[in-house]
Amino acid sequence: MLPERILIIGLGQTGLSCLRYCLQRGVSPVVMDTRAQPPGAELLPEQTERYFGGLSLAPILAAELIIASPGVALATPELQQALAAGIEVVGDIELFVRECTAPIVAITGSNGKSTVTTLVGEMAAETGIRVGVGGNIGIPALDLLQQKAGQPLELAVLELSSFQLETTPGLRACTATVLNISEDHLDRYDSLAHYRDTKLGIYEGARLAVYNREDDQTRPLSDVAAVSFGLDSAEYGRMEHDGELWLSRFGEPVLPVSALKILGAHNQLNALAAMALADKAGIAVDAQLKVLRRFGGLAHRCQFVAEKNGVRWVNDTKATNVGATLAAIAGIGESVSGRLWLIAGGQGKDQDFGPLVPLLENTIAGMACFGQDSARLLALADNTHEVATLDEAVAWCAEQARPGDWVLLAPACASLDMYLNYQKRGEHFIALVEAL
Repeated sequence: MLPERILIIGLGQTGLSCLRYCLQRGVSPVVMDTRAQPPGAELLPEQTERYFGGLSLAPILAAELIIASPGVALATPELQQALAAGIEVVGDIELFVRECTAPIVAITGSNGKSTVTTLVGEMAAETGIRVGVGGNIGIPALDLLQQKAGQPLELAVLELSSFQLETTPGLRACTATVLNISEDHLDRYDSLAHYRDTKLGIYEGARLAVYNREDDQTRPLSDVAAVSFGLDSAEYGRMEHDGELWLSRFGEPVLPVSALKILGAHNQLNALAAMALADKAGIAVDAQLKVLRRFGGLAHRCQFVAEKNGVRWVNDTKATNVGATLAAIAGIGESVSGRLWLIAGGQGKDQDFGPLVPLLENTIAGMACFGQDSARLLALADNTHEVATLDEAVAWCAEQARPGDWVLLAPACASLDMYLNYQKRGEHFIALVEAL
């Protein structure tokens, strides 16, 4: 049962799903947002009490339950006052796990979580399981509960960000994974260890933890049953078979790497993680392999855009941190026959860009830098070039590149200094390339 006095902080898609959830259960919540004109405000019922343009302490302290948007950190002083007053503060994922009766597959990581979430969801659907896929990807989690009468979910597959995990103390997943850890969101967390520990919270109460042997930071710290994936032949891994590399399960070859449409070692790890999660969720192996053979990847993630004048253009606007950029470069590296040109820049989120230096010295022919933190990127090496906009970046790369070269948009930064979201940045890039 929900309490009568509920406050939703943060509107948008998630906030609206929380509002619908409350209204369907007979509770009319108060809505608050720091933005003066938050997205979705026009969809609020006329009678909804609302506070826009900041956080008002009086309605916060009058609430019995606060449902906080992932964008609002628990460290926010007003939320800390609410917690000190004994008011419960949760996110929409916590409300979902309290009500969902189906097993939950929970997926987090700095990079690759959307790919793995999609793979597991498609594998379940291929098996005939009534599956709901959402959370930090696609459908808000609470909307997954609104199934047709008599057809409840049989499995929920959730992509979860570190922000969502902060406010989900009750997660008890059937199986959970932290795919990898690299610097991200250090404008919100006081250290990489703080960020990592928040991610590792996904393992709490899980029946099985699935971690990455290639990244020791993903190992569970608590005593929980665990299995791992990696690029050697142990557990879920890779092995030589019939003269080529195969994905393997506990030493048994399962699928040749050449059968995957998604390229690169990072995507092989994603496939292995999906297999491990799917096995625990009871998803048939035949369905797993059918999906792995056909899956071509997600939009904005190492997405081939076009070949223009002999130059191949690739959109990985989803690479919003350095780790994702490194993975993108590694992913296409074995396919690049000529030189590689990189487009990067945006909001750096206080990351260390240092790991890009060896690549600038040995792999990347040149890097076009734009956006809020372009100066920090320009200072990394001599083969960097300052541009004001993505339009200029594409034009400069088109001038520099010759047949056989590749141009990769993998910004290593968030997009919000110049775009509504990373998708809009990617769509702009695609349009610019298609117009060449």
